[in-house]
Amino acid sequence: MVINRDVLIRELKFAGSFIVASVVQTYFTCPGCNTVAEFSLIAFFTLIMWILLWRGNSLVSHVVDSKVSWYKFPTRRLVVGLISTIVYTLIAVITAMIAFEKIFSFSFGKSFLWTIYFSVIVTIIISLILHSREFLLRGRQATLDKEIHQKESIRAKYEALKSQVSPHFLFNSLNALTNLVYEDQDKAAKFIKQLSEVYRYVLDTRDKEVVPLEEEKRFLKSYLFLQQIRFGDKLKLEVDLEKTHTLVAPLVLQMLVENAIKHNVISEEDPLRIRIFQEDGYIVVENDLQPKSVLVDDSPGLGLDNIARRYEFLSDKKVEVIKNEKFSVRLPIIPE
Repeated sequence: MVINRDVLIRELKFAGSFIVASVVQTYFTCPGCNTVAEFSLIAFFTLIMWILLWRGNSLVSHVVDSKVSWYKFPTRRLVVGLISTIVYTLIAVITAMIAFEKIFSFSFGKSFLWTIYFSVIVTIIISLILHSREFLLRGRQATLDKEIHQKESIRAKYEALKSQVSPHFLFNSLNALTNLVYEDQDKAAKFIKQLSEVYRYVLDTRDKEVVPLEEEKRFLKSYLFLQQIRFGDKLKLEVDLEKTHTLVAPLVLQMLVENAIKHNVISEEDPLRIRIFQEDGYIVVENDLQPKSVLVDDSPGLGLDNIARRYEFLSDKKVEVIKNEKFSVRLPIIPE
């Protein structure tokens, strides 16, 4: 087993500090320790207390951190942390004292209760200091995470907006519109309306972190109308989210559908099928896997990284990407 040198040095410093603290504490709290053996025995017990209280409460704090978030529930975290610390301290001190008495045939006498009170009071003071420090550090980290999230969100929205106004998308849309003007003026008018709805939605959501699923579905419908003018029956989309109520990051469903269209062959022989449905707490966007041999647009995966970064700040669950006979992206459901 390889031992990290920095970790070893840190642990040795802790051990040295505990030994010094136990000797100093014994000197001031045990004026009746007249012999070296008696002094050493009390100092040894004090050292055990330092280890139990510092290391043990550190472990308790770590466990509580994993159960109750400082960021989401700061007051609850502080209360639970203090209660857990006091309960652990009482159990640890009483158990250690009883075991010490039996092993070394030693009696604490009247100092038994005093030792318990002293340990609890010292632990509470130390815990308040540590919890306050942790609270400030977590608050600072939360502020930093929020700033990072805002930057990532702005970058993600910019990428989404850029994808909508890209020359490829605009050229394809205008080209389809040109043909429609001569073939079906009513459909051309509807095409223009849906195109305006797409751009309006992109602009309306540029400052939003999340939107209701229904809004995203309406936008997706407009976007798909434009795409199906190009591809017709070669592009087949099935949306089964009637009973799903959730929030989603703006433009996410559209970006996933666009990725499927961009990176897969769409032809009469190989129509592209895309399904959007709910499964096990996720919204799943799934498409046939029939990749193009040459991509004319940006490299695949950039949009997925963009989406994953956005969801890191919206849900405790991660975005899942599954590639087998089909390609699936699973978006965590965000409660309204």
